[in-house]
Amino acid sequence: MDRPPDLAAAIDAAAEALVGVLDSATSRHQVTVPPTQLRVLSLIRERPETNVNRLAELLDVVPSSASRLCDRLEATGLLRRTPDPRDRREVRLVLTAAAVTLLAEVRERRHRAVQAVLDRMPPRTQHELLSALLAFGQAAAPGTPTPQTDAAVRTA
Repeated sequence: MDRPPDLAAAIDAAAEALVGVLDSATSRHQVTVPPTQLRVLSLIRERPETNVNRLAELLDVVPSSASRLCDRLEATGLLRRTPDPRDRREVRLVLTAAAVTLLAEVRERRHRAVQAVLDRMPPRTQHELLSALLAFGQAAAPGTPTPQTDAAVRTA
């Protein structure tokens, strides 16, 4: 079965719509932390062993820019720098309780906003979407082999 010619465009449009829903959920509730700082907090939550240099790599910025972002987050009480217990020369970035609470609130707001959109879709379409998203996520995972075309299979 051939792929519809406009599938990539439809996915791109859906991704933009999703980003709009997520951004709207965050901005409507007076979150005072800019999106870039929320991203930093999320990255640190996902990677508890993060230091400033690793954060800079993840953000694709120079370490001094990452350090300034951390300075701002530390000043607002959302981040602290602590010595690594294994190597005291290393400094780890640690979320404060306020940051953990903020991220949970943002996640819940976003979840509710997405659920409100899903509730406007027929149940069958919701199930089809779930199946498609799971397949997409699996195909996008690092190390997933690229399917061979029929011609490639015949010449092997």
